[in-house]
Amino acid sequence: MLELKAVSKSFGGLRATDAVSLVVPEGHIVSLIGPNGAGKTTLFAIASGFLKPDSGFIRFLGQDVTGLPPHEVCRLGLVRTFQVVKPFAEQSVRENILVGAYLRCGSRREAAEKVEAVAELVGMSDRLDAAAASLTVAGRKRLELAKALATEPKLLLLDEVMAGLNPTEIEEIIPVIRRIREAGVTIMLIEHVMQAVMKLSEHTWVLNQGRLIAEGAPEEIVRNPDVIEAYLGHGLAARMEKLEDA
Repeated sequence: MLELKAVSKSFGGLRATDAVSLVVPEGHIVSLIGPNGAGKTTLFAIASGFLKPDSGFIRFLGQDVTGLPPHEVCRLGLVRTFQVVKPFAEQSVRENILVGAYLRCGSRREAAEKVEAVAELVGMSDRLDAAAASLTVAGRKRLELAKALATEPKLLLLDEVMAGLNPTEIEEIIPVIRRIREAGVTIMLIEHVMQAVMKLSEHTWVLNQGRLIAEGAPEEIVRNPDVIEAYLGHGLAARMEKLEDA
């Protein structure tokens, strides 16, 4: 569905992504993990048109979308959310979702029906007339999901949708993400909450210092020595192995 081939991007002397290649299959929930500063959000920005790669290419549904602006990529059905959510604070939840709905809907009535359907999917039907500014962190995260879903994406890139949520809120949003996939939307997550990655993701890529260092099923990834080193520091994987053997 989405193919990134040898994608590289530098900012000054910093190599944010270094020849990254991956393929996202249609109909799945997959994930991209790695320590802070690994280049994950940069990769999402490149895939969705917010940044142009220095080299490499991006294909979506067989079409070369390298360098296309975000609104054109969105119209094709590839949509991203943002780690730091910024709703239109003075508008209602309904009005925020309407902004996304008008991408596909030709009339206000059609857009209003889309808003109702999306709000039900993400569990916000009872908050449609609330001001966006009044929402909790969990509510703003759901609103970010709703705004993206209103554009009718085929592939949804979720950038740390669970950041800032408490354990109960995380447990509540996991089934929402499953329902989105069941509604026909392919999902790729950037996530630090490994509980969610283990429950949701069918395949995981690990990025560190701009390079892919591992990929596979989440239960395999969490035992990978290179991944442990990337997250927890040099030499820890070997020390953990010795402790297990002791």
